[in-house]
Amino acid sequence: MARPVRIQYAGAVYHVMGRGNQGRAIYADDRDRKRWLETLGEACEQTGWRIHAYVLMDNHFHLLLQTPEANLVDGMKWLQSTYTQRYNGRHKVFGHLFQGRYKALVVDGQAGNYFGVVSTYIHLNPARAKLIAVGPERLSRYRWSSYPFYLEGGRSRPVWLETGRVMGNLGLGPEERDGYEAYMEGRVLELGMKAGRAALNEQWKGIRRGWYLGEDGFRGRMLKHIKATIAQGRPATYGGEARRAHGEAAAARWLAVGLEALKVGPRQLQEGAKGMPEKQALAWWLCQRTTVARLWVTEHLRMGDESRVSQAIRLVKQGRNSELTQLKERLEHAAKNANHLVE
Repeated sequence: MARPVRIQYAGAVYHVMGRGNQGRAIYADDRDRKRWLETLGEACEQTGWRIHAYVLMDNHFHLLLQTPEANLVDGMKWLQSTYTQRYNGRHKVFGHLFQGRYKALVVDGQAGNYFGVVSTYIHLNPARAKLIAVGPERLSRYRWSSYPFYLEGGRSRPVWLETGRVMGNLGLGPEERDGYEAYMEGRVLELGMKAGRAALNEQWKGIRRGWYLGEDGFRGRMLKHIKATIAQGRPATYGGEARRAHGEAAAARWLAVGLEALKVGPRQLQEGAKGMPEKQALAWWLCQRTTVARLWVTEHLRMGDESRVSQAIRLVKQGRNSELTQLKERLEHAAKNANHLVE
């Protein structure tokens, strides 16, 4: 199965989530939870990671972490494998504890309010899972989260946990603990109301479904990192939403080059026959030069059905149609001149 691209660079911020194998618990009791936090602290000491928020649930965990060095992959490998060894040794069991690869959503840590959005999502996990009674119980009653440390003084806080970035992102000073508690308790109450819950879920779409969290400029920078990662590795081994976005961005750039080379304007693209030769040549060209899905090609070339794309690729490869051959040559010539601009 294709693996998601791991974006790594110095100073990167991530929302990391790991689940138990087949949805099973990764903590049997509080002793395991303490051991996991100890292991996380050791990982931070080894890697230099800065943890801004965390929560431990029965069968998964969430982290908001920053990597001063580009070492997410090595650090997570050590964290999960070391904790697995300790868990298996204590409980005298064998095999995988975690389900496949962890999810790592890269987050814009320089702009916007994304520190606040992700930390709120993480800290509200116990309330969403109904591990506290909304109303009668405070969110801080749940021990296995970084949230209680936000409400306490710095002395009790683990050395690897930083609260200032999240507080500042929410417009609060480092000592405005009462203000942060009021903010979070307000979010807990919103979860109990239909309209409030819908608004929060809308805000969290990017966390649950996306591969990055940030504005368009941040997305563009992350695509460049993905391109460099794929270029250094084996493209066929990478998958997921990030790779799909990379393929679509590349295809859009090549499509613009191809349309100009064949002198096809927007109106001709929109109103031209679904099987017109220029569209057939472009379909072959895009599928050859990018990893984009054929459905994307079908939609952007207005070809009606994916089968037309498959047919176009076959016709161009056969080389029996002189018009298609000429169009193919024009596209290949355009590619040579545009490589330094598009790639």
